[in-house]
Amino acid sequence: MVNLLVAAALAAASPAAAAAGPPIDQPAMFVVHDADTTIYIFGTFHALDGRSQWFGNHVQEAFEHSDELVLETLVPEGPQPGLLTPPLRAPSVTPSASFLATTRLAINAGQSQGMQVGNGADMVLRRVAEAEGKPVEGLETLQLQLDMFNHMPASAAPAAQPRPGQPVESGRMDGLSKVMGEMQAAWKHGDQTVFVHMLAQLRQASPDTYRMMFTERNERWADWIRARMQSPGTVFVAVGAGHLAGPDSLLVQLAQRGIPSQRVN
Repeated sequence: MVNLLVAAALAAASPAAAAAGPPIDQPAMFVVHDADTTIYIFGTFHALDGRSQWFGNHVQEAFEHSDELVLETLVPEGPQPGLLTPPLRAPSVTPSASFLATTRLAINAGQSQGMQVGNGADMVLRRVAEAEGKPVEGLETLQLQLDMFNHMPASAAPAAQPRPGQPVESGRMDGLSKVMGEMQAAWKHGDQTVFVHMLAQLRQASPDTYRMMFTERNERWADWIRARMQSPGTVFVAVGAGHLAGPDSLLVQLAQRGIPSQRVN
């Protein structure tokens, strides 16, 4: 759940301006289908300011017509003792200090824009699904995510991270806050260009982190979707918007497996 946050921190040095979008919120959503199976693939933003009206029109219609909701992973709800952030919920996991520092910076920057994980699209969808009695499952286990964070290379974080308790330079935090705001605005408008730019920077700054966070996971998820299409039904898959952008996206991986996608929002 923190993949976009880490990538945003790396992109803060040269953020891309968000392109002007339509006047209403239209986050990107795609669909793949065959004769008896339909799978909607919705790009989420993990922390939002709560002012977006994204859950309506085509997104809500697709969600209501779906038999189940599938998220990246099912994170336990409620406070977990001894941990810094919701995505890191296992006392046995010790990610690199640079990774944790990057995550702290990104979360703090998002909060300065009024963005909260509780308002994120993933959490909203999960709450609605559970209230309606709709089955919810994850594409990967929480332990798998935690293992990935635990092996994150030190180069995943920008240089010269402040030590615990050391104040962050205001200009640096302002730059990251701007990036988070631009990313949220781009997401609301369904504009993928900001995410493409961000992913390109992450791939250049830390190829191993990019591979672990995006390429390998997109490959596994594409295999999951391909297997799921062998069973009839309608499924609503919600993953971070960054997984639907760039040359190694989930959509590209599906196309390479002979499963074309169509944008529907």
